[in-house]
Amino acid sequence: MSRRLVLADAGLAVIAEEGMRGLTHRAVDRRAGVPPGTTSNYFRTRRDLIVALTERLYRRLTPEDAALVEAAAREPTRDQWVRLMVELVERALAQPALHVALWEIRLEAVRRPELMPVLTELVRGGFRADVAFLHRSRLPGTAHEVRLLHLAINGLILELLTLPDALEVGDWPAIAADLVDRIVYATPGARVPLGDIER
Repeated sequence: MSRRLVLADAGLAVIAEEGMRGLTHRAVDRRAGVPPGTTSNYFRTRRDLIVALTERLYRRLTPEDAALVEAAAREPTRDQWVRLMVELVERALAQPALHVALWEIRLEAVRRPELMPVLTELVRGGFRADVAFLHRSRLPGTAHEVRLLHLAINGLILELLTLPDALEVGDWPAIAADLVDRIVYATPGARVPLGDIER
């Protein structure tokens, strides 16, 4: 792994653990175990550092090409749609620090509008890639359904990683399946009980 990637991964770990206030060039040096000044040699300004971390973050969140090829070759069924959504959530749960860092960076972009174009292009690039995958995989649906699932699944991931008990999302695979049924197939699906929060 290149030195830039090592530093970027260290920076993401700093953000996940300490928030954006903890992100400094020196903090990244310490986390990466490199001599002081190394991070500033690669990323001169704080903006340069945040942009590099954001790009690295989205790359790490993107499945490997081989996995995408394998997934696109599966039968284009309702169960495949559900499997894709479940796998997406499973990847998020397996690397929660990346999503915490992502939310921190998004909030930072609200305070620092110069970061907005970078984030916007990365998000739209991911969306376009998902739509292209949809066409390759022959699954039913359009860009509209992909966008709705983006919004819904991102919300589910947020709940699972922050307040899983608030809206009782423990049976999240069933919730993911219900989202697919309602959004892609326009059918009610199996109703997931709400439990105490309904009373």
